[in-house]
Amino acid sequence: MSLLDQLPTPVVLAPLAGGPSTPELAAEVASAGGLGFLAAGYLTAAQLAERIARVRSLTEGRIGVNVFVPGPGPAEAGSYQPYLERLARWAGERELPLGDPRYSDDDWPAKIELLLRERVPVVSFTFGCPERRVVEALRDAGCEVWVTVTSPDEAAEAERGGADALVVQGAEAGGHRASFVDRPELPVYALLPLLALVRSRSALPLVASGGIATGEALAAVLCAGASAGQLGTAFMLCPEAGTSEVHRSALQSDAETALTRAFTGRLARGIRNAFLDEHDASAPIAYPELHYVTAPLRQQAREQGNPELVNLWAGEAHALARALPAAEVVRQLVADARASLSAAAARHARAR
Repeated sequence: MSLLDQLPTPVVLAPLAGGPSTPELAAEVASAGGLGFLAAGYLTAAQLAERIARVRSLTEGRIGVNVFVPGPGPAEAGSYQPYLERLARWAGERELPLGDPRYSDDDWPAKIELLLRERVPVVSFTFGCPERRVVEALRDAGCEVWVTVTSPDEAAEAERGGADALVVQGAEAGGHRASFVDRPELPVYALLPLLALVRSRSALPLVASGGIATGEALAAVLCAGASAGQLGTAFMLCPEAGTSEVHRSALQSDAETALTRAFTGRLARGIRNAFLDEHDASAPIAYPELHYVTAPLRQQAREQGNPELVNLWAGEAHALARALPAAEVVRQLVADARASLSAAAARHARAR
C-alpha cells in the first residue's frame, strides 16, 4: 500500500527549496494530515540533518525530503560566457554584486547516505531519476521513492527506474521545471493534459503539481486521477514559511508570471520583473553555474526589499494564496475540495 493511501488528507507540501522551506512549515502540514516536505536543495547534508531532526521534534506526522539529482557535469564555459560578459557590464553600471560560475552536485553523495540512515517515509527527486541502485537502497531502508516528471517520456523512464509514485508537474507550477534534461524548446504540458497522458501509460500513484491553490482545483486533479495534490505557492504566505518579505508582497499581487532561465540557467516560473525582462532572451542553459553567479545580487535585493532583482518564483495562481497558518490552509483546502466534489456529484445526478 502506498503512503498516499494512508494520508488523512490528499495534500502534499511542495519542497520549496531556496528559502520558503522550513521545518515548521513541513511540520504543520504533516500535523494537519498531509505530507510535509523538506527541501534538501542548496543545503549541505549537515544542514539537512538538522532540519530533519527539527521537524521530527515538532510532529509525529509523515514527512518527506526532496533532493536535486545532479547533472552530468559542468556546462561548457563557452556556452554561457557571452551572457556573463553582458551581465557583468549591466551589473557594474549599477554597482550590483555577482558571484563566480561553478558546478556543484549539491552534496549528493552525503545526502543520500544521510537519508539511508534517517529513513524518512518519502524521498522525492527533482531534475532526474536517480540510478537504480540508489532507488533500491532507499526502498530497502524503508523509504518510498517519488520522482517528479514533466512529460510522459519522463514518467515512463521513472517507472522503469523503480519509482513508487510520480509527482506530475504541470506548466502552471512555480519554481524550476523538474525536467530531467533542460534543453532549448523544452515542451511544457499543462497539468490536466499531462495527468491524462501519464495515467494512460502508468498505474503508479500520481501526485499532481502545478497551479493548485484552491479546494476546487484540488478536487479537479483528484477527479483527473491523482491521489493527492502538491501545493507550494499556496503555502508561501503562511507564517511558518521562510518566504522573504519582498517575495510575500509580490505574491499578493496579480502580476503575470513567465518561464525564464535568466536567474539560474535553468527554466523556472516566476513573477515578471525588471531582471527577467532585461535578461531572459539571452539567458543560456547553464545550471547551477548561473545560479551561483546571480545569488549575491538576489540576496542583496531581498535584503533591500527590491522586487525587480529577485527570483520571485510563483505558480500561475499565486494571487489566490492566503496569509493563513499552514494547518488552516490544509483544512480549508480539504473542506472546499469535499464541497466541490459533492456539488459535482449532485450536478451529475441531476443531469442523469
